[in-house]
Amino acid sequence: MRHHSRLEIQRRYAAWILGFLLLTSTVACDRGKSDKATAPPPPTTVIVADVVQRAVPIVREYTARTEGVPTIEIRARVAGVLEEVLFKEGSEVKEGQTLFVIQREEYAAALESARAQLAKAQADLTRARDTSVVDRYRATLNQRKADHGKSQQDVNRYRPLAEARAIPQQDLDTALSQEKVTAAGVAAAEAELKDAELAQRTQVQLAEAAVSSARAAIIQAQLNVDYTTVKSPVTGVVGKVQVDRGNLVGKADPTLLATVSAIDPIYADFSIAEVDYLKFASRARLDESGRAQATGAALSLLLADGTEFPHKGRIAFVDRAVDIKTGTMNVRAAFPNPQKIPRPGQFARVRGVVEERPATVLVPQRAVMDQQGAKVVFVVGADEKVVLRPVTLDERIDDSSIVTKGLAAGERVMVEGMQKVRPGMQVKAERAPAAKPTAPPAAPAPAKSAPAKPPSGG
Repeated sequence: MRHHSRLEIQRRYAAWILGFLLLTSTVACDRGKSDKATAPPPPTTVIVADVVQRAVPIVREYTARTEGVPTIEIRARVAGVLEEVLFKEGSEVKEGQTLFVIQREEYAAALESARAQLAKAQADLTRARDTSVVDRYRATLNQRKADHGKSQQDVNRYRPLAEARAIPQQDLDTALSQEKVTAAGVAAAEAELKDAELAQRTQVQLAEAAVSSARAAIIQAQLNVDYTTVKSPVTGVVGKVQVDRGNLVGKADPTLLATVSAIDPIYADFSIAEVDYLKFASRARLDESGRAQATGAALSLLLADGTEFPHKGRIAFVDRAVDIKTGTMNVRAAFPNPQKIPRPGQFARVRGVVEERPATVLVPQRAVMDQQGAKVVFVVGADEKVVLRPVTLDERIDDSSIVTKGLAAGERVMVEGMQKVRPGMQVKAERAPAAKPTAPPAAPAPAKSAPAKPPSGG
């Protein structure tokens, strides 16, 4: 019993010592925690960037469609069998190059007939201009006038003699009658001469008209002969042949044979907003007809695959008025195309500078936040405290935005860590690392062929 009570006393003493040690350690831990809680936390580290000020170009892109100007439909202007096709589809042709030949024998015969008609008309004109008939009537008139003059002289001579009864009265009466006859002969001869002159003038006019008609027929016949040889009106690229050789063309209407488009330069048609036009008009110099002069702003052409056309273009035409339905204006730009790469009808984008803005304040786009429909940024002041500030933005330039109100050049704005701070909070600002240039994509390594397996023995 005495031994058992001693063991119980030892156990209680050990438990008391253990409880004292646990209590001491717990108090020490609580005191350490209290000391830590009273120490201020370190400032939050954030990334900031400077608000810069510089001249920036305002660039616009417009959806465009390429056009070949001029684009001409080549049609058969005379009826006949298509005998020859003298070009390769899709190839480049020169102005005046023969493309098609239509059967021409019928038109050559018509030309010879027209020439013969002209020769006959010229002969008729020569005969109509012959004055022999008129001269004969004129001579007859002169003879009649002479006879009338003689009869008048007889009357004048016989009248005093008859009054003096030196000659019979019958002789005077006969002279008077003869005078009347000769006067009537003069009048008749004058009428015949007028009729002859009128007939000659009429014949000459008819003959001259026939000559003119024959010459016109020759011109038409020559045109028909020329139309049998179809030539390219411009230098450009010719499209697909619409009619195969051996078919009858041009019988009912001018048959479409092919289409030729001039593609150097290539034109791009697009529409710009009225606001952009007002900005652009101050930079582009237009003549009185609305066409851009050579000093206009250079434009870039982005093709459908995203590549940029190597040749710069310029505005070639600005439309007369703004479309009241869309509020846009049609514009045409010309781009040199010596390699003949862009073709008419392609979709593309035209990029150009519509305005240059000097001393423009720019803020990184990632520093801008939306707060109840307003744009705000966190500004870190010289005292390293955060200020929430509303800003007014305009155009976006690459990864920055133009600030029209709310920021000044040289201020620091937060670009990372906005979720960890609040206005008035003390922070530790660090500069954003400079952007590294993007390395071009590495060429893919050539595929390695799998080693040949040794033949298995079997």
